[in-house]
Amino acid sequence: MDRYSNPDKIPLLSVAVITKNEEDRIGRLLKSVSFCDEVVVIDSGSSDGTVEICRRGGAHVIHHDWMGYAAQKQLALETARGQWILNLDADEAVSKELAEEILQAIGVADPGVGGFSMPRLSRYLNKWIRHGGWYPDRKVRLVRKGRGRWVGHGLHEKLEVEGSITELKHTLLHYVYRGISDQLRTINQFSTLFADERRTPASWGYVVWGLFHAVGKFLECAIWKLGLLDGLPGLVIAVNSSFYVFSKHAKAWEKGLREEE
Repeated sequence: MDRYSNPDKIPLLSVAVITKNEEDRIGRLLKSVSFCDEVVVIDSGSSDGTVEICRRGGAHVIHHDWMGYAAQKQLALETARGQWILNLDADEAVSKELAEEILQAIGVADPGVGGFSMPRLSRYLNKWIRHGGWYPDRKVRLVRKGRGRWVGHGLHEKLEVEGSITELKHTLLHYVYRGISDQLRTINQFSTLFADERRTPASWGYVVWGLFHAVGKFLECAIWKLGLLDGLPGLVIAVNSSFYVFSKHAKAWEKGLREEE
């Protein structure tokens, strides 16, 4: 049954999520938010079973062509009717402990509280990643209706909140990437977006700077932030993070070459 089917009842807690081709993981998210009163999904054109899974799970699904991360998430936020709105990604899930904490927190929240942040714990290569800069990865995701707005462009969207932000202690679970190939596809996508936002001269010095920056990123993830304590997954993360840093600088340099033609 569509939890959105009673238009006269204002929900206490809504979930807002954007999707495209998430059939392999959206069911986990829906199951984890069964404690919420409403789930709103903005889908940008899934060709798999995402929409059907969401509707079977009681979500209210709306199609809207892709507008960018911030704009798409803002539409989901504005469509949700709850007094409080939990903003999630399709590869996330709410732990039982966090669910209980959320319900308790919004029940006693002071009027001056506009939102809540929560730590996010990521799982990659069959391991929960607790080092390398990936944890606690605190995110502002729970906001009072009318007190939040998604802003930014390209890679840098964030939820801005009017009022104070209270920290929750229990974790939001993040099933990041479907594997190494998925991570590499994301690196390619995000490094291209980075380059598209830059106006960089075609200088070899810029690429050399990118190389030093990449080495520094590896040392930061693997050594300074103790990523190697996560074993081989931690090493893969450090290497791929370094590769992302070099790629974004190299692509920005490449863009400068094209602009000089």
